[in-house]
Amino acid sequence: MRPAAGGAARYGRRPATTTGVVTAYDAEVGLGEVTTSDGCVVGFHCTQIADGSRDIPVGVPVAFVVLAGRGGRWEAGSLSRAPQAPRPPGPVPHRPGAAGRGPR
Repeated sequence: MRPAAGGAARYGRRPATTTGVVTAYDAEVGLGEVTTSDGCVVGFHCTQIADGSRDIPVGVPVAFVVLAGRGGRWEAGSLSRAPQAPRPPGPVPHRPGAAGRGPR
């Protein structure tokens, strides 16, 4: 996975936010992995969890930025739970006997 706009932080731009799902997390070690929708796997350390809890369950959708990490690896930073997409409105079910609906 490529970083969002190389050197973005140096020039005052914010890196692009990416979304994915936590696919692995070891609370004892504090290391985990996030998998994006296109299959890229990015590691993270518990200090990068934005709410400060240092714990996040596997299977949770998250939003994060990709940062240059130690040893030349890309890491997920500023992990936060991704906002749930609103459900599209469905058809209103017909209730028999409701006022204004159908013949009397």
